[in-house]
Amino acid sequence: MSLDRMIKKAYELICNRRVEQIDEDIYNVVGMHGTYTVVRGADGSITCSCPGFLAKKRCSHSLAVMMLIQPKLLMRIKREIEREEGRKTKR
Repeated sequence: MSLDRMIKKAYELICNRRVEQIDEDIYNVVGMHGTYTVVRGADGSITCSCPGFLAKKRCSHSLAVMMLIQPKLLMRIKREIEREEGRKTKR
């Protein structure tokens, strides 16, 4: 999956309220193929239980949690996605 697509999927997970914080550093993320656990380690690292993360060390679930943890990142991505959608409607 391309990084752009992963960012959009992560943003959609947040917008659709599919990310639930269940403990201080533990989140459940309801993806298209199941519910996955995302954990933020003491060192700030993020891990996800989904097959994509286990294989590639990145996924939309972990990115969605990163966005929630870092509101400035979420706002920048939101603005960029809205800007891109605005360009598409003008075509």
